[in-house]
Amino acid sequence: MPKKILVVDDDPTILRLIATRLKANNYNVVTAPDAVYAVKKAHEEKPDLIILDIKMPAGGGMSVIENLKMASNTMLIPIICITAEASPEVKRKAIELGAEDFLAKPFHAEELLARVKKALGEDTPPKEII
Repeated sequence: MPKKILVVDDDPTILRLIATRLKANNYNVVTAPDAVYAVKKAHEEKPDLIILDIKMPAGGGMSVIENLKMASNTMLIPIICITAEASPEVKRKAIELGAEDFLAKPFHAEELLARVKKALGEDTPPKEII
């Protein structure tokens, strides 16, 4: 059964690019265009992972993290933040609020996929040679 990922971004182009790449890698993808829908979708869909833009209308990504980390049915969902506003302060705040990882825009698709696999526990370390 494929893992479900909620992708949240107010830029429809970025939303489509991320969703397309994840679907091509056999993930089940649901999307939300803003903070309000992000919280609603997270509660309805119970995704295995959330990829979340920080700077959005209707509350922004930080409010989404706070909201989801306070609710018992969403508090354990890992969140990867993506943002063009990648200052150390923004990154620190996102991590302090409970984000699992943080990626600056623009990002390479392969880097995002590697972080998705890590957050989902799908990254397999190399086997030791005895």
